[in-house]
Amino acid sequence: MQHEQLTLADVVGALEALYPPDTAQSWDQVGLVAGDLTQPVRRIHFAVDPTLAVIDEARTMGADLLVTHHPLLLRGVHSVATTTAKGASVTSLVAGRVALYVAHTNADVANPGVCDALARACGLGELEPLAVVEGQPMGRVGVLPAPVSLAEFTTALYAALPKAAGGIRVAGPAEAPVRRVAVVGGAGDDMFAHVRASGADVYVTADLRHHPVLEAREESRGGPPYLVDAGHWATESVWLASAEERLRAALAELGERGTTVDTHMSRLRTDPWDFVVGAEAPGGTS
Repeated sequence: MQHEQLTLADVVGALEALYPPDTAQSWDQVGLVAGDLTQPVRRIHFAVDPTLAVIDEARTMGADLLVTHHPLLLRGVHSVATTTAKGASVTSLVAGRVALYVAHTNADVANPGVCDALARACGLGELEPLAVVEGQPMGRVGVLPAPVSLAEFTTALYAALPKAAGGIRVAGPAEAPVRRVAVVGGAGDDMFAHVRASGADVYVTADLRHHPVLEAREESRGGPPYLVDAGHWATESVWLASAEERLRAALAELGERGTTVDTHMSRLRTDPWDFVVGAEAPGGTS
């Protein structure tokens, strides 16, 4: 007996229930980017970035759908010719019959979402929103089971996150005690005021720029909140396992056709950095 096939429309419906598109930030571009809603879906591939290499990986794995955190077409494009990386990506998706779905800031604010996954990697409990932005809870604040030093905390975090060439950058004294922690996956140096208001001892995020960090450390007069830049890709890739698990559970509710789908997480590191020269250890020794 032949069973009804799972379609892209089924999967999109499940994804939109988990990560409602209307919870995304106003500047964001989320949802279905490529694909035919009537096409069958037998294998789903998860990744942070829809790079050419990831799309090739999805095609090699026989994926019908690629679910990524970052958008492919966040800003306007005027050509999808293969002379550009964006055009080559779109062409490869279409030629390989791989649909693309993006859950970006709507996955950041979901509960559980990107920030919850990062909070778990930090070992936090008693989670609460860091702030409300455009009507949605952004970031998380939680506590460690017991106080630890900043060096101990960041060493444990480094072990919990996927490895990237840039490692983890820390602003604060290695011996400083920390227990209350704020987190935002991905770029987060626009949230310093909320972090200070939260009473966090340390803030874990990514893409921290020189001037905002310098000003934040000056404002704190050397005390908390201390700052941890754990890398954009690393702080968001921890969400993929949660997304895979939640989507599989949602599809299972559709009955037998929802349990036949195969899922796979990308093994590619799409962090753009390859190596670091001259990094210093705590205390200023190389």
